[in-house]
Amino acid sequence: MSSSLFRTKKIESILAECADDLHAGDLKRVLTVKDLTFFGIAAILGAGSFSSLGFAVFNGGPGVVILFIITGIACAFTALCYSEFASRIPVAGSAYTYAYASFGELFAWVIGWALIMEYSIGNIYVAYSWSDYFTSLMGKMNVHIPEYFCTSYMEAKHAIERGSGHAAELAAWNNAPIVAELRIILDLPALIINFLITYLVYRGIKESRNFSNVMVVLKIAVVALIIIVGGYLIFSNQLFSNWTPSNNVGVKSFMPNGFSGVMMAVASVFFAYIGFDAVSVLAEESKNPQKDLPRGMILSLVICTIIYILLTLVLTGAVNYKNFDGVGDPLAFIFEPQNLNVGWMQFLVAIVAVVAMTSVLLVFQMGQPRIWMSMSRDGLMPPVFKKIHPKFKTPSFATIATGFVVGIPILFTDKTFVLDFTSIATLFAFVLVCGGVLLIPPKKKIGGRFHLPYINAQFAFPLIVIASIIIAWAISKTYFSDLFIFDYSHDKDYIMGNKTFMDMAIPNISLILFWISALLLALFAFVKKYSLIPLMGVITCMYLLTGMSKSNWVWFISWLILGVIIYFLYGYKKSKLAPKNNT
Repeated sequence: MSSSLFRTKKIESILAECADDLHAGDLKRVLTVKDLTFFGIAAILGAGSFSSLGFAVFNGGPGVVILFIITGIACAFTALCYSEFASRIPVAGSAYTYAYASFGELFAWVIGWALIMEYSIGNIYVAYSWSDYFTSLMGKMNVHIPEYFCTSYMEAKHAIERGSGHAAELAAWNNAPIVAELRIILDLPALIINFLITYLVYRGIKESRNFSNVMVVLKIAVVALIIIVGGYLIFSNQLFSNWTPSNNVGVKSFMPNGFSGVMMAVASVFFAYIGFDAVSVLAEESKNPQKDLPRGMILSLVICTIIYILLTLVLTGAVNYKNFDGVGDPLAFIFEPQNLNVGWMQFLVAIVAVVAMTSVLLVFQMGQPRIWMSMSRDGLMPPVFKKIHPKFKTPSFATIATGFVVGIPILFTDKTFVLDFTSIATLFAFVLVCGGVLLIPPKKKIGGRFHLPYINAQFAFPLIVIASIIIAWAISKTYFSDLFIFDYSHDKDYIMGNKTFMDMAIPNISLILFWISALLLALFAFVKKYSLIPLMGVITCMYLLTGMSKSNWVWFISWLILGVIIYFLYGYKKSKLAPKNNT
C-alpha cells in the first residue's frame, strides 16, 4: 500500500491528457505574457498592500521592510521552481500537478487540499478587506452602512472579549438587531462582491482578462502616486524620526520590537506575496505557456517586491508604527487629517483599493476551480468538478462551488484567523514545489522555453548553512542553547494572555526542526549534488514557517488530517492510477 500512496504520474501522460482535453475545445488559449504578468500583479498587489500591510507594520515597525526583502527572496527562488515546472508541465493544476509528478499521489492530494486554504480561504480575507474599503468609501460619500452589516460576527465578538477600542466593531455588537437571542451581524458587502466575482469568473476567461488588465493599470498608477506624494511629504516635513521609533524602554531603533517582532509579521507579509503562483494555474489558457508563464510569474514578483519595499518605507515614515494598531486601510490612513492630512489622496486611495481588492478576488476565484478541475481529471475528486461549460468554456460547477466555499465562511470567521490560515498553507505548498524540482529528472534545453539554471550545491549549500549557524551564534552566544528553553514570552499567543506550554514552546520547536532540516539538506546536497536554487527555495520558505504561531499549526495540521481522511475515503480508490482503474 505504501508504494501506491506515492505513485507518481509521468509528465508525458499529464501532457497527453491535457492535449486531449484541449483538442476537445475545453479551454481557450488567449493569454499573453502581458496578460499573465498583469494577472500576477492583480493577485499580489491587493489585500497585502492595501490591508495586511498595516498589521505587518504594527508588529515589526519600520524593520518589517527587511522581512519583505527576505520573503521576496524566498518567493523569487520559489518562482524559479514554479517556472521550471510550468515549462515542463504547462497544465492548470499548478503545485498540485507538480507534486503529482515528483512526490506522488498522496503528496499531490495534500498539496491540492492545502491550496484550498490559499485560494478559497485566502479570498475570504480579501473579501473582508474589500468590504472595509468599500464601507469607508461609502462613508466619504455620506452613505452610511450600519456597522452590523459590514463587520463579521466573530470580529465584533472578539472586540468585546478583548476590550478593544475599535469603534466600528463595538458599534456593530451594541447596535445589532437581536433575533432569538442571536445578534444579526454579517459582512454584507463581502458576501455581495463574492457573488459578483463568482459570476464574472463563470462567464469566461476573456472577460476576466480584460477586466483585470484595466484594474491593474489603475492601481499601479495610484500606488505610484501614493509613494511619490507620501515620500515628498515625509522629506518636506522631516518625519525621518518615524523610521527609528522608540521601543518600550525608550531606545530608538529601526526594529523597535527586535527581529522577533519583525518575524511576528510573517503571516501578514507573506500574505502580501500570495498570488504570483496563481499565474501557473492559467497554463491551459496561455498562448505559449512554456515561455510566457515563467516570465509572467517572475516579472510580477519583481515589480511587486519593489512596490512593497517603497510602500513600507512610506507608511512607516509618514506615521509612527504604533498607530497602525487595528488599521485595516493603511494606505488611506496615512493621509487622514491627524497624519499627512491630504483629503483628496485619502478619497482616491479608497476608490482604488476597492478596485485592487476586486482584481485579487478575481484571480484567486479563477485559480481554485482550475485546481479542482485537475484533481477531478485524475479521479481524486468527483467527475462533476471537471465539467466545462459548453458556451463559456470555464469549469462551471467548480467555479460555483468555489463561490460557496468562499461565501459561507464569511458568515462565521474573521480576518486574523483567515490570514494566518492562508499563509501557512501557501508556505507549505512552496516548500513542496521547490523540493519537487530536486526529484524530477534533468531535461535538455529547448529553445523558447524556460530552463532553470543548474548550480551545483555540493559545497555551496553546506557552506551557506555553516555560515548561517556561525552568524546566529555570533549575534547571540546563547542562541542555540535558548532554543531548548521553552519559554518564549514574545510569542503572539503568549502576549495575548493564553500562556499554555505549547504557546511558548512552538517557536522553539519550529526553529529546532528548521536547523535539523538545514543540516540534513546540507548533507543531501553534498552527497547528491543537488541544484542550489531549489534548495534555497526550500530552506528560505521553511525559515518563514518558523514565524507561525501555535494556533496556525494546530489549524493547519487539523485541516491536513481532514484532507487525508477524505483522500482515503474517496480519492485513493477512485484515482486513475489505482490498479483497477489503470487496466
